[in-house]
Amino acid sequence: MTDKIFSIINIALVGGGNLCKELLEKTTFDLKQEDVFTPIIAVADPDDDTPGMSLAKKRGLITVEDYHDLYDPRYSIHLIIILRPEQFILEDILATRPTRIRILSYHVFEIFWKAIGQEERKLREQNKAMETILNGIQDFISVITPDMTIEDANESFLSNLELSRDKVIGRKCYEVLQRDSINCTNIDQACPLNEVVRNKGPTRQVRTQIGRRGKVHHIEVHIYPVWEKDGKIAKFIHISRDITARMEEEEEITRRLEQMVEERTSQLKETHEKLIHKDKMASLGKLSASVVHEINNPIAGILNLILLIKRIIRENPVGMKDLKEFSRYLDLMENETRRTSRIVSYLLAFSRQNKMELRPLNLNNLIENNLFLNSNLLKINNVKVQYRPDKNMPEIVGSEDQLQQVIMNLVSNAVESVESKGRGILTIETKYFSRKKRIAATFKDTGIGIPQENLTRIFEPFFTTKKQGKGVGLGLSLAYGIVQDHGGAIHVDSKIGKGTSFKIDLPLRH
Repeated sequence: MTDKIFSIINIALVGGGNLCKELLEKTTFDLKQEDVFTPIIAVADPDDDTPGMSLAKKRGLITVEDYHDLYDPRYSIHLIIILRPEQFILEDILATRPTRIRILSYHVFEIFWKAIGQEERKLREQNKAMETILNGIQDFISVITPDMTIEDANESFLSNLELSRDKVIGRKCYEVLQRDSINCTNIDQACPLNEVVRNKGPTRQVRTQIGRRGKVHHIEVHIYPVWEKDGKIAKFIHISRDITARMEEEEEITRRLEQMVEERTSQLKETHEKLIHKDKMASLGKLSASVVHEINNPIAGILNLILLIKRIIRENPVGMKDLKEFSRYLDLMENETRRTSRIVSYLLAFSRQNKMELRPLNLNNLIENNLFLNSNLLKINNVKVQYRPDKNMPEIVGSEDQLQQVIMNLVSNAVESVESKGRGILTIETKYFSRKKRIAATFKDTGIGIPQENLTRIFEPFFTTKKQGKGVGLGLSLAYGIVQDHGGAIHVDSKIGKGTSFKIDLPLRH
């Protein structure tokens, strides 16, 4: 790259009237236009008291009474601008000036100056219109320099902070916005101006701001950079709005929604519990019907033995031989009565409401109890059971009621699957994995199987392929939830026409 070359043109003004004063006021002495510096360094007028001469002296410029003195090489004047309309001054300067000095006549300068003045008025009107628009915007707008000084701000910005313009313009943004003499690098949230520099693009933040009365406001801040040609940031446009009311409204809406969800959840929970109870009672009704025959058998046996004993007593005197027979009959009656009692106990246990009462239990025993309870159901539907328990099965910690419900649902589903075939086999196998400290129970039937498209839905609440009145679709969903509550998992594998296998995997303790 080549070094930049700076050209310096020293300008002198001839005539110190009001036009000279206006020109000095509206131009800078180091007017940088690209890479050219054009300072006005001298004013010539025979009257020292003219407005232009007075201002020139005040600003330390060269002042002379005779414009011929401007030809002095020491001043190195390159251009003389004539600000007086007299023709003889132009003719005299043209005749006497050195060739190195150029001249701009009054009439030519007047044309340019009027054009500049017209453009200035247009810019002033545009600026006024823009200022009116910005002051009419409700958002808080400010212009901040790279050194974090507030350069300008609209009325909404001042009104929001309840500060006058002289209390804002020229001060650091963190002094005004955070009411802190320390910059934003020392607070929890990153300074948005630094975020713009870091990301080389606009940024958005929601910040808290303390009002003059101590009220906390939530402010949404957008920062837009204004870039210079060399890639540096010239200014930051800071646009913000108070979203406190909106956030409070959103919080209130959220609170109401949470309350509605809580109420609705409570209603759904109550309905769900009723449906679960309904499903359980339907299973219990089906189970009760199947065990009626099982209960009737021991009761009929007991009744027959009682009638037999009564007949023997009525017909013949009771001897020692009869007493021994009575003792044997009483043992049979006791066994049948206990058997009936066990069936009733299992039914009562199954009908209890599910509660997560954890205690040590043996899964093999639960399965055996369920098979005993369902023995007549299995017999009626021609389901042969092959039970292969792991003899080394340890106790697990769980809810007896809930796990019994799981086993009952799986056995019942297996029976229904086999029922349409007329006969089948239910294979139940338990296994203990000592290294993993987990147990597993597999329930495999030779029923009709489950279609592939239904396998992903069978654990969904209320999904059922049963006929109306046969169930509400909560059995497997309930079983899935119970197993998960115990820290376990339930898996299913099925093939149409060949049967279905459910595997329960449970930890010893959860």
